[in-house]
Amino acid sequence: MKKLILLGVLVAWSLGSCNSRSDHGHDEHDHVTEAHNHEQHALEEEGHSHDHEGDAHAEATHAEGTSDEIVMPPAKAQAAGVETGVVEAGSFTQVIKTSGQVLAAQGDERVAVAPVAGVVSFKGKVTEGMSVREGMALVLLSSGNIAEGDPVQKARVAYEVSKKEYERMQALVESRIVSEKEFAQAKQAYENARISYEAVAKNHSDRGQAVTAPISGYVKSLLVKEGDYVTVGQPLVSITQNRRLFLRADVSEKYYSALPSITSANFCTPYNDKVYTLKDLNGRLLSYGKASGEGSYYLPVTFEFDNRGDIVPGSFVEIYLLSQPMEGVISVPRSALTEEQGSFYVYLQLDEECYRRQLVTLGVDNGERVQILSGLKPGDRLVVRGAYQVKLAGATNAIPAHSHEH
Repeated sequence: MKKLILLGVLVAWSLGSCNSRSDHGHDEHDHVTEAHNHEQHALEEEGHSHDHEGDAHAEATHAEGTSDEIVMPPAKAQAAGVETGVVEAGSFTQVIKTSGQVLAAQGDERVAVAPVAGVVSFKGKVTEGMSVREGMALVLLSSGNIAEGDPVQKARVAYEVSKKEYERMQALVESRIVSEKEFAQAKQAYENARISYEAVAKNHSDRGQAVTAPISGYVKSLLVKEGDYVTVGQPLVSITQNRRLFLRADVSEKYYSALPSITSANFCTPYNDKVYTLKDLNGRLLSYGKASGEGSYYLPVTFEFDNRGDIVPGSFVEIYLLSQPMEGVISVPRSALTEEQGSFYVYLQLDEECYRRQLVTLGVDNGERVQILSGLKPGDRLVVRGAYQVKLAGATNAIPAHSHEH
């Protein structure tokens, strides 16, 4: 009986021990599950945090993408003279950039020369650049106090003597007292003396011999000074009409093969930075050199054009020779470009008041427009005038993120 009781106690203790272990195992399982859940929740929290960081990064990237945008209200743009245009592909030409000179055209320049020897005295105020008309007195030549005597008086005496001799011979030849040969010689001497006297006496006065302007135009240069002594035929005053001018371009020999294709030119003067086009000045190509001059490595290319009054003969200019045409070329006015540290930019108009700076690669330049190799496409609207005003506006304002609707 005692053995049965002891056996029952052992069985009961054994069952209690198993239940305790089972409960402890369940507790451990619950703790592990709870830890796993906490870890998963932490990972979800971290992922959610990463999502927020991604959104913040995207917003920062978008804000950075709009950093080149410039706000300029329409009223301010109009006051600054900003003008825009649409980019189009069109025709352009190959360009040879060189230098040259504007010259007076032949026939448009004449020189007043001294008909007699004498001392120079200007008639009134004669200055370079003044307007003169044909026949206007410019210089007086006084010969009264020179050793050779007054040439006008000498010519008058010679004329009167030869005239009397001719008249005497004319009466004698009719009576056959003198031969026809002697009479012819007397007549020749008389005619020569008459022509000489009339030539110098035409503009003669008590003050001296007047030298007049041979053509109407402008005084280009004074070749003598007041009080100078001049001889017969010496140049005194150069006069130009400036109606037609020559443009001579000096082209390097390496472009010799391209010279036959040159059709026109643009040029820029140093005194007003204005670009002139020969097609607007009734210009035409006259000739191009087949060989360089002695001691020179350049070939001359000569054009002729009308002078519209503001081009100075003799000035040195930059010349853009236009040759073979190119089609489908994107080009912009030079006024559309800005430069910064050797790079060139244009400003695109995004909407009524927003602009963006755009880097471009340049091609050839014809003085008025510049070929664009990259950075623009047809249909873009860009600033063609007032680009520097837009650039200055960009330096004075900052654009917040998402300020421009795309």
